[in-house]
Amino acid sequence: MTHLYGKRFGQRETHSCRIGSVLLGGSAPVVIQSMTNTDTADAVATAAQCAELSRAGSELVRLTVNTPEAAAAVPEIRARLDRLGVNVPLIGDFHYNGHRLLADFPACAEALAKYRINPGNVGFGKKKDEQFAAMIELACRYEKPVRIGVNWGSLDPAVLARVMDANRQRVTPWDTPAVMREAMATSALESAAQAEQLGLPGERIILSCKVSAVQDLIAIYQTLAARAPYALHLGLTEAGMGSKGIVASTAALAVLLQQGIGDTIRISLTPEPGASRTGEVIVAQEILQTMGLRAFTPQVVACPGCGRTTSVFFQELARDVQAYVRGQMPVWREVYDGVEHMSVAVMGCVVNGPGESRHANIGISLPGTGEAPSAPVYEDGEKTLTLKGANIAAEFIQLIGAYVARKYPKKVL
Repeated sequence: MTHLYGKRFGQRETHSCRIGSVLLGGSAPVVIQSMTNTDTADAVATAAQCAELSRAGSELVRLTVNTPEAAAAVPEIRARLDRLGVNVPLIGDFHYNGHRLLADFPACAEALAKYRINPGNVGFGKKKDEQFAAMIELACRYEKPVRIGVNWGSLDPAVLARVMDANRQRVTPWDTPAVMREAMATSALESAAQAEQLGLPGERIILSCKVSAVQDLIAIYQTLAARAPYALHLGLTEAGMGSKGIVASTAALAVLLQQGIGDTIRISLTPEPGASRTGEVIVAQEILQTMGLRAFTPQVVACPGCGRTTSVFFQELARDVQAYVRGQMPVWREVYDGVEHMSVAVMGCVVNGPGESRHANIGISLPGTGEAPSAPVYEDGEKTLTLKGANIAAEFIQLIGAYVARKYPKKVL
């Protein structure tokens, strides 16, 4: 159960954490995160992609920081974004050598808004605790929050062995997936407790336990939510490409979000070769908006079509309207207050067309096969005019722009 665009019923109480200018946890809205796939050492390309992701709606952007060259580039990336007026917080993703990079490149440590530490590869053997402590101490020094991010592809083998040993002592041992989930939760929670002992406040700790199986992800986050008040970052790791990645991520995250679990999300889609990285941001927005948790852009309601709609005209109009509102949203967001809540209906025949169009802020009911060649337009539940002729699409899009300008108040600058 949810309030529309507000605090969720049953939302768990968590620590509230600030990452740069972004507040997450507590009663704050769920925050969208993405990650670059450029070479971080290429400051120009990485800053450009960060800006692109931010403009698409990513509120946090994570960077791989894996080499001295990458660490040295982070301050320049931050400076380039600042010059562009893009204030998106940057997160450093560290594996294996983060303790050295943060110590050797203090400007990098300062420029990042958050550090991500994987307890499965922060160090090995006797060096693990020492190197983890070094990173936490630097986070304390620079007053940065830390995400302790466990991944089942790099789970700490010592923790897994300990949980397996304990499982063998059970009267009824758990199955292998349950043991894996328990080991991941144990790794995250023990690392968080260790970080607090080293002086990092609990409100500056975010936890994640990422797997690539939907039911495992749901189960492990339910465990984390029940055991500790830390803010949680949700994401199905290695979700995959296209519809598979979208469906799997939605199936997992929707269940958790509906239960009030999750403070920040990332949709880890594999992009098509050469495709924009922003696709994962749009999917995250769509999940949150269709669940009624946030609003980002006007929603276009369109019928799927049937034997009554053999023409492709309504499909083309729905596509063009969707492209129009998304293209206009960066401008509308700056000028008009509340336009992201607008709904637009593009319907294909008389069966549901007039009714759906009345429910939307503005809608059009196109003529189906064999219907009179006219298209009534509805605004706020009332029929306002009927479009006819060859220019219906262009005229309806023009009406949408006029509706926005007339109905939504201009922001005070």
